[in-house]
This record gives sequence, structure tokens and C-alpha cells, in this order.
Amino acid sequence: MDINLVQDQIIEEFEIFDDWMDKYNYLIDLSRSLPIIDEKYKKPEFLIEGCQSRVWLMADMENGTVVYTADSDAVITKGIISLLIRVMSGRQPEEIINNDLYFIDKIGLKENLSPTRSNGLVSMIKQMKLYALAYQAKAKKNN
Repeated sequence: MDINLVQDQIIEEFEIFDDWMDKYNYLIDLSRSLPIIDEKYKKPEFLIEGCQSRVWLMADMENGTVVYTADSDAVITKGIISLLIRVMSGRQPEEIINNDLYFIDKIGLKENLSPTRSNGLVSMIKQMKLYALAYQAKAKKNN
């Protein structure tokens, strides 16, 4: 499914809820669908800097696409990273790097997070795009 169609789908899902308590509960529900990172990656070098809670993120290149796995010690953060993975995982590096993640603003996510969680969101996106850049550079080097 196209990356923008996935974002539009997320926007529609969040439009169902009228208040942010319901949206937070939905994020908690989404945290259960997170592709969990292998325990061997729960090390400091896979922690995302700038997050209030601990978030581990790993990316692999599979059949020309970047596939992410993650975990967090906070359920809302886990829900947030699961949304990001839903949008960006299984995509070619260029698509991840060049895409505008407009769903974040459309669902009001950033403005309804604490400043430290909002910084964490930015850090998660940055790290996911850095993985994509690294795989893009590696692919160009091998060609």
C-alpha cells in the first residue's frame, strides 16, 4: 500500500475519536501490534537519543526495503513508534527519506504530547530516516 494511503488510513482511524484520552487509549492499543525488536538489540547502541522513555529501534534491509522493529518501556511511546513503523516499514529508502509524514500534524499528535515526548517523536523519525539514508548509501556503493 502506498505510504500516503497508509497515512490517510491512520488519519481516518483517529478521526473516530473526539477527545485525546480516547486517542491515547488507541495509541496504547496500537502498542500491542508493534513488531518487537529482538532482545539482542536491546542495547545502548540501539537506544534513540532524546526520548523521555527508552526506545530501541533496529532496521534491516529486506528485498530492497527497510524493515523496522522496535520496543519501548512506555506504552504510549510504543504506540507512537508502532504508527511510525506502520507508515515507514517495508518501504524503499528513498521513499522513507523523501516522504512528508503529514499524518502527525493531521491527527494532532505532536501538539498533544508533552515537550519531552514531542522531542522523542522527532528523534524517532530522525533515527528511522538515518537508517534509510545508511541503506541508500550502502546500495549506491554496491552498484
